[in-house]
Amino acid sequence: MELDPFILSRIQFAANISFHILFPSISIGLCWLLVFFRLRFTLTGNKDWEYAYFFWVKVFALTFALGVVSGITMSFQFGTNWPGFMERVGNIAGPLLGYEVLTAFFLEASFLGIMLYGKNLVSNRVHLISSFLVAIGTTTSAFWILSLNSWMHTPAGFTIENGVFMVDDWMEIIFNPSFKYRFIHTVTASLLTSAFFVAGISAWRARKNVDGPATWKVLRTGVVLAAIVAPIQIFVGDLHGLVALENQPAKIAAVEGIWETEKGAPLTLFGFPDEEARTTHYAVEVPKLASIILTHHVDGELKGLNEFEDAHPPVAPLFWSFRVMVGMGFLMLAVAWWGSYALFRDRVGPWLLRSLSWMTFAGWVASLAGWYVTEIGRQPWVVQGYIRASEVVADHAGGMVLSTLIGYLLLYAFLLLFYILTLMHMSSKPARSLKESIDFAAPKANTTLPTATLGAV
Repeated sequence: MELDPFILSRIQFAANISFHILFPSISIGLCWLLVFFRLRFTLTGNKDWEYAYFFWVKVFALTFALGVVSGITMSFQFGTNWPGFMERVGNIAGPLLGYEVLTAFFLEASFLGIMLYGKNLVSNRVHLISSFLVAIGTTTSAFWILSLNSWMHTPAGFTIENGVFMVDDWMEIIFNPSFKYRFIHTVTASLLTSAFFVAGISAWRARKNVDGPATWKVLRTGVVLAAIVAPIQIFVGDLHGLVALENQPAKIAAVEGIWETEKGAPLTLFGFPDEEARTTHYAVEVPKLASIILTHHVDGELKGLNEFEDAHPPVAPLFWSFRVMVGMGFLMLAVAWWGSYALFRDRVGPWLLRSLSWMTFAGWVASLAGWYVTEIGRQPWVVQGYIRASEVVADHAGGMVLSTLIGYLLLYAFLLLFYILTLMHMSSKPARSLKESIDFAAPKANTTLPTATLGAV
């Protein structure tokens, strides 16, 4: 069987980015939760919040470290598997990635050490400011990465000279048409992911009777945050979809399983897209609803996939990824509102704790599905409408790409397994007295503060 290096390179990049995105999807939101914990301790003097901070800052450091190393590995892919990409758009991609290092990496690297080791070495005010600056750094990192990614979907502010993209206007490049929607959608997704993450682990600790006073404060914080952010995320997602309809109509046609251009298009809830037959088998449809949602008119026209010939994304993975994302989003909304009601009425029972435990990594499922919708939906283009992925792939032998792909998959499976096992180990320790736990997390007064070396990708 002949191995297609192009397909294998796409799978390898998908594996890299799928593993990497798991960790920023937690760390961006979790860092802001750490700021909240530290601020609550500062304002109230309640040691529960300080204990919560020191417990979760260790989880943040673990998550953050895996995000860094997997991000570096992913960036190597531009040179090893996709050299044509940087050859043609390096004048745009290079500076944007460089800005991320200069504005986010150094900020995080400078102050993360204080978050981890600053107890008894700096004042509480400096500790609070450091936490805030690291949170700003993680968000700034997302800003630059998503600016580049959004530009690849909705390119603007450039000219092409001899096949090379040249900058005309940096503001148009950075704030391209889809950027603000993608940025807000991603940040709110991280907040929602981290909310279920902390609530789920806290619920698991409560079920295992290893909880302390801070556990319930964190659980309440996570559930309430999720209840607030989930409807915002759904609203922003709808706005993002309207931008995609304007700039990437083929993506929307694949998401909805629309084959022929029509007015008053139905919303397909479920079905089995068949690209060869150009139809969706066993479709369960709601008449005219797709047009209402996407055009806000009952008889709004939506382009079908047949309009785009071969320049449309693969339909089935996009169709199902979107439904997984939306389904998980509404499930998260339901559980968050149920949890908020139960906490408000002081009726937290075993079923709620069990449900929250099961939903610990629900954000990962939704984030991965959403990322697949975004990235698969851009295919066959690397830069929408200008560069196809097949034009920039490296000329490697299929066997070599396959061997490195297998190596990546084995390594990522190992790291992910031990990440989850480490979380379980940290979370299963019985809560000691608050003073003992805080003192344990803090270095002695004569300890030298180590230099932080971590940054974000």
